[in-house]
Amino acid sequence: MPGWLEIGGGLILAGAVAQTAISLIGNARGRLNRSRRDAADAEFFRRRAALMLRAAEVERDKQLLSWTGLRKFTVTLKEEEAKDVVSFYLEPHDRKPLPPFDPGQFLTFQLRIPDQPKPVIRCYSLSETPLEREYYRVTIKRLDPPPNEPSAPRGVSSNFFHEALAVGDTVDVRAPGGVFTLDMTSERPVALIAGGVGITPLLSMVNTIAASGDDRETWLFYGVLGGSGHAMRAHFADLARDHPNIHIVTFYSDPEPDDRLGEHYDYEGRCRVEIVREVLGVQNYDFYICGPPPMIATVIADLEEWGVPGERIHSEAFSAKTIQSAPLPAAAKAAGEAAAIEVCFDRSGKTVDWRPDAGALLDLAEAHGVRLDFGCRSGSCGTCLTAIKSGEVDYLHRPGSPPEAGSCLACIAVPSGPLVLDA
Repeated sequence: MPGWLEIGGGLILAGAVAQTAISLIGNARGRLNRSRRDAADAEFFRRRAALMLRAAEVERDKQLLSWTGLRKFTVTLKEEEAKDVVSFYLEPHDRKPLPPFDPGQFLTFQLRIPDQPKPVIRCYSLSETPLEREYYRVTIKRLDPPPNEPSAPRGVSSNFFHEALAVGDTVDVRAPGGVFTLDMTSERPVALIAGGVGITPLLSMVNTIAASGDDRETWLFYGVLGGSGHAMRAHFADLARDHPNIHIVTFYSDPEPDDRLGEHYDYEGRCRVEIVREVLGVQNYDFYICGPPPMIATVIADLEEWGVPGERIHSEAFSAKTIQSAPLPAAAKAAGEAAAIEVCFDRSGKTVDWRPDAGALLDLAEAHGVRLDFGCRSGSCGTCLTAIKSGEVDYLHRPGSPPEAGSCLACIAVPSGPLVLDA
């Protein structure tokens, strides 16, 4: 029988062998983990390089193919998407290539509408991915008087599109614009929150994520009244089925008799951050919000209360009522409460008093027969840009693209003191 010394020596040798084996295994695991990290880093940089290259190519094509002024487009298809919601497919009349645009941007139309004293200028969001280079698409909801205001006027431009424009007709269009856009160079997950026809720019965003092969996590929260107003229901179902990273959550605030919870929609009631928080769990998303101004104000306030940083909240209102719903800047409010502010429309030869209930300078001009061009009425398109001859203005909310010094966006500007405009 072996002596204790031999047994002890054997145990020491076995321990050394085991320690060496553990060390070798640890080193192997370390090399494997480093290799995996290196591969992950390489893939990250490859993806970043591809994103940056794509962005550079888009910017190059914008510069080469964009246009100034108006360009004629032909309506090639009208497609009903929901009750009173129609998509219009537009191809360039000159058959020249189209420039790309950023997901979320809009087209500005100059429409010659019978019985209107001058061309009507309106903006409508592009609803298709910019990767589709054969046509542009806008999706427009017909605006009729609200049920509680039956005597209110119908939407001039939306009803013109729905009732007067036919396939084969041409319209005058300015190049894509707007700053409410999806950052395609980012890999941060996105949460898109839409109310009603506010779905249109977000539709462009989610379509672009799908078409580009972008695999970042994407959630679309979409609120409508009921099933008849649920635009592109089948399309959204296809997106969620074909792209595991894309998720659609639907809210009906006023379900119709045939609407079934769990089949046609996911939640009853308005689209609300309470549910968004419950679904997402964490807040490390970029949030994009489009809808009526009251909805946007509520959603932003609730996101901020949740702790979402302001730089990750992006919004665009689609209603002219942005002006009426937005609070006045403190300086303008204080000045307005003290006394009326004198505003001179110099070229028109009219000097009028502005008070807080007059709204923005565009509203003041319209109320006194001074005509200013406008499009979006939300400070995004720049159509209402007006030169300031003297004085200063405040804004009802931050402009989409701040104007140069000496000018203002009349649709969202209010005077902060006596003001003279070149209008």
